[in-house]
Amino acid sequence: MEEKPARSTVGKFVIEAEEAQAMAKESGVAAVRELLPLLVPAAQRLARPPISNYRVGAVGLGASGRIFLGVNLEFPGLPLHHSVHAEQFLMANANAHGETGIRCVAVSSVPCGHCRQFLQEIRGAAEIQILVTSDEDPAFRPLASLLPHPFGPPDLLHKDAPLLLEPHDNELGALDATGVAVGGGGLCNGIGGGGLDRRLREAAEGAARSSHAPYSGCAAGFAVADGGGRVYSGSYVESAAYNPSLGPAQAAMVACLAAGGGGGREGGGWGIVAAALVEKETAAVSHEGTARIFLEAVAPGAHLKVYRFRPSTAV
Repeated sequence: MEEKPARSTVGKFVIEAEEAQAMAKESGVAAVRELLPLLVPAAQRLARPPISNYRVGAVGLGASGRIFLGVNLEFPGLPLHHSVHAEQFLMANANAHGETGIRCVAVSSVPCGHCRQFLQEIRGAAEIQILVTSDEDPAFRPLASLLPHPFGPPDLLHKDAPLLLEPHDNELGALDATGVAVGGGGLCNGIGGGGLDRRLREAAEGAARSSHAPYSGCAAGFAVADGGGRVYSGSYVESAAYNPSLGPAQAAMVACLAAGGGGGREGGGWGIVAAALVEKETAAVSHEGTARIFLEAVAPGAHLKVYRFRPSTAV
């Protein structure tokens, strides 16, 4: 495609509906969805793949008319399964901004099986239109053509259970003071104190309440703070196939990069100095061990607090 987007998208991971329409008009395309492949190169430039050096960019059009970008993230020193795929980034980005659905996605490389499976957590996934810009003749085609016999939420959940991008209000119960684990003392770099601790806990708790975790019942949220005291949070997102699930720590790093914070630009560190994890005390799985390993590699020295909530039925 020879058309070029008329406006700069440098550093932008969300494009509002009115701006998207204006960009489509200025770029000479007939519809906003035709703008998506033109934005893929800009998304690729935002990717952070220090292990593979293989950049993937994904651009999706939401039901709201907004455009969301996604990129692949890799973390040196961590096993590859800690990586975030571009399509996962896109969905976590859309979810964090209250998007209710994804209509179509343009991506630089054909979605791997992992991502085709992850997209099944969206209601009506089979009809999401996918365009691969590296194809010889790029064209939108339904996700069902890439995964014709899917295993997904309908195989494990009631038909009315909320799916990804639908409202969640997970019941956590009451905070169990005996279940609080502290990684280190007060926060560092002169930004410590109860104010930041409180903001981290509240952000992680909000992310836990909105997490999509219907298979394990482990609603979990993670929040990180950078040296400037800015807080970014992410929700745990499960997959019916289990392994493609996106951990809350990775989701928080998606939010951090998407917001341009934490020093999360290519070639630099993340600048994370503190973090908080919220999860249920009696859940079938826990994210604490993984979160500590993740932080040790991504932000050595960052202080982690773990807040466990005890469901009312267990009190």
